[in-house]
Amino acid sequence: MARTRGSWTGGTLTVRSLLKPQDAARAVFHPAWIPQPLDPSVERLKRFRVIAGAVASLGVFTFIEGGFDFTELLENAMTASVVLLFLTPLTVGAMLWVWRRGGTVRQLRVPLLNSLKLLLLFVGCVAALLLLVRTTNAAGSMVMILAVGLTMMWMLIFTAYGAVRVSGNFFGTAAVHRCLPPLLAVVTSWLMAIPDLVTGDLHGLSLTLGIVFILGAPVTVTAIALLEMGRLKRRYGIRLKAHPATFAATPAPVPGPVPPMPPAGAPYLPPQGNPYGHPYAPGGQHPYAPHPQPPYHPQAPYAPHPQPPYHPQAPYGG
Repeated sequence: MARTRGSWTGGTLTVRSLLKPQDAARAVFHPAWIPQPLDPSVERLKRFRVIAGAVASLGVFTFIEGGFDFTELLENAMTASVVLLFLTPLTVGAMLWVWRRGGTVRQLRVPLLNSLKLLLLFVGCVAALLLLVRTTNAAGSMVMILAVGLTMMWMLIFTAYGAVRVSGNFFGTAAVHRCLPPLLAVVTSWLMAIPDLVTGDLHGLSLTLGIVFILGAPVTVTAIALLEMGRLKRRYGIRLKAHPATFAATPAPVPGPVPPMPPAGAPYLPPQGNPYGHPYAPGGQHPYAPHPQPPYHPQAPYAPHPQPPYHPQAPYGG
C-alpha cells in the first residue's frame, strides 16, 4: 500500500471506508507515518505479543469471575487506557534521557508529537464508547437503544480494531525508535499485574490459577519482546540504548554481484567461433582460405615445375 509522507491516513480513508469500521480503524490507528516492518519474523512475534498484551490489559478474570460483563470490560479498557496515557510519556521520557548523548529531542519532535496524538485519539475513542454505553443503559428506553444502537455498534467495532492496531505499533512509537513498542508492551503488562501481586487480589481464583493468570501474560510479553529486540539488534544493528539518529531506520539490503551490461546498440550476442583459433591452421590461418600455402613450401604454391630438393648427378660420372 502506497503511503504519502506528511499525511495521516495516506489517502486510505475514504467515504466508502467509513461504512466499514474496520477499514476506518486501519486507516486512523495505523497512520501513514508509521514505518514499514523490517522483517516478517518480527511481525509474527509482534502478533503474539499483541495477544499476550491484550490478556494482560483486560484480564482473563473478567470472563472467569461471574461471567461476561460488557460494561466491566469497557471499564477495564478505560482503566488500561488511562494508565497508558500516563505511562507511555513517562517511559518515552526515560528513554530520551538515556539517548541524550547520542542525539537531541529536537530530532525526534515530529514522531513524538504524532505518537502523542494517536494516544490521545485512542483514549478519546474508548471514553466516548464507554459514555455512549452508559448513557444508553441509563436511559432504559427502547427508542433510545434503537436510535443509538447502530452508532454504538460502529464505535465498538472501530475501537476494537483500533485497539489491535495500537497494540501492534504501540501508538506509532516505532517511528521514534524500533525498540520502543516491545519495551512499552513489557512495562505496561507488568504495571497491570504488579498491583494484583502486591495486594494479593486473585479475583476469586485459587493461588495456582491466580499466579498463572496474573503472571502468565507479562512473562509471555516479556519473553516475546526480548526476542523481538534481540532480532532487531542482531539483524539490523538497532539497539535500545542507542539514539535513533545513530543508525539508519531501514538499512538497505546488501546487493549481490552484478553481471556486466551488454554494449549499447545492437542486441548483445556472445562471440562466435573458436576463441583459440583453429588447432590445425599454421599461423592462425583458416585451412580453407583461398590460395592456401603448402605446408612445406612457403614461397611458390603449386609451381608448374617444382624444384627437386637436390641436383641430380650421374651415379658414375659422365
